Amino acid sequence: MKTQVIKIDPINPDPDKIKDAALVLANGGLVAFPTETVYGLGANMRDEKALARLYEVKKRPQDKPFSIHIARKEEIENFAVDIAPFAWRIVDRFLPGPLTLVLKGKDKHKVGFRMPNNRLALSLILEARVPVVAPSANISGNPPPKNAEDVLKDLGGHIEVVIDGGPVELGIESTVADLTSLPIKILRDGAISKEALEKISESKEVLFVCTGNSCRSVMAKYLLEKELSLLNKNNVSVLSCGVSAIEGMSATPFTLNLIRADGIEIKKHEAIRLKKQLVRRADIILVMENLHKEEVLRLYPEAKEKNYLLGEFADNLIADIHDPIGKSEEEYGKCFLQIKELVKKAAAKI
Repeated sequence: MKTQVIKIDPINPDPDKIKDAALVLANGGLVAFPTETVYGLGANMRDEKALARLYEVKKRPQDKPFSIHIARKEEIENFAVDIAPFAWRIVDRFLPGPLTLVLKGKDKHKVGFRMPNNRLALSLILEARVPVVAPSANISGNPPPKNAEDVLKDLGGHIEVVIDGGPVELGIESTVADLTSLPIKILRDGAISKEALEKISESKEVLFVCTGNSCRSVMAKYLLEKELSLLNKNNVSVLSCGVSAIEGMSATPFTLNLIRADGIEIKKHEAIRLKKQLVRRADIILVMENLHKEEVLRLYPEAKEKNYLLGEFADNLIADIHDPIGKSEEEYGKCFLQIKELVKKAAAKI
């Protein structure tokens, strides 16, 4: 077999060349391509013959599984279940990047995921339109390849295509981290440190939800941040959003005045609408009214076990905190004091 070398500019990839390589990959061929760490060797995960050849060409033990390479973070949910909030925060922080995440697969076996921070790699995976597995493009045990020449030394004549995108950026393999339970386990040291991953895995995130993200959830966010600081709970981050928020809208003047009068510095607030990314990464969701609780569950039923009324979580108080929007400054003040009292109790429980 003659291995075809396709040279592609890594800065401005030629889409036609990407399509050619992707077609080979989708049809069962083995295609080597650059990532930011080392060159990978891609195969169609749904093609049993391609997978068998991948094991054979690499001389890799059959009991050592391959990681799935993805081009979009959302693809993780096609293959994995029971993904913890801290795992989603690690995904948001480090992907795309030199990290392989091990999660629980839908078949209950563990499965690895990798999203390379490399335009060529992501373009190839997208264009192939099949699930792609891609270990390093070398014979197992040999040094990982840092350029196309390294790949050809090991695998030339044994694979269909090498995409030559020049030398890789890092030259060391990705960190492999098992995120199926805490504490996380580092299965292979790599470009991302254990300390950086542990910092996120040991943290918590609280999400406040109201209607427009212009008053109640904004008050709650800044009040909770203040209380957590007083309690030296510095590993908790706090976000806020609204089920009907207009993205980018400011908080109301009364809201900002009350927060500043409480000694809290707030320069600018831009409203955020409730979205899946916020829900999946939150450890605790605290809402202002039962209608918010119902809307969170309608959109994201998987959030059932972490979705509470603020009063319910803080004080076993099943009561709404009513919207002061359009009302007097006095009504805003009453709402602020109600939230402040409940937030203080909530902070002690987080």
